Amino acid sequence: MTDPFSLSRFVDAQDSGGTYDQALAELRAGRKTSHWMWFVLPQLTGLGSSAMAQRYAISGLDEARAYLAHPVLGPRLRECARALTELDTDDPVAVLGSIDAQKLRSSMTLFARAAPDEPLFGQVLAQYFAGAEDPATTSRL
Repeated sequence: MTDPFSLSRFVDAQDSGGTYDQALAELRAGRKTSHWMWFVLPQLTGLGSSAMAQRYAISGLDEARAYLAHPVLGPRLRECARALTELDTDDPVAVLGSIDAQKLRSSMTLFARAAPDEPLFGQVLAQYFAGAEDPATTSRL
């Protein structure tokens, strides 16, 4: 299988040390306590300046669509988004902390734009951000 966007970097990071399973468990518990945001709920390039943010940034809508179509990454992203919608809260800071709450908004904006026929990402935006997309993401798309 060809990998023009090097999506394997996400799978490798998520699979390392059971990181994805830990991330999902934290989301389901309603409290992020470890470091995985960059490669589990990625955001558009140009929004983060750290080495991790740059390594795991999504280049644009084409890469976001490829991520969603990936047989591992797409289902995992949807599973995480679903876990967030199933929490009995609308406070992203309580779940993720202030910095990662903003990253969530960016990530969900990107994937909502990449897959407008999929309501799940918009549901996360509706629940946690009153439906408001991230303007920094939309201005770069």
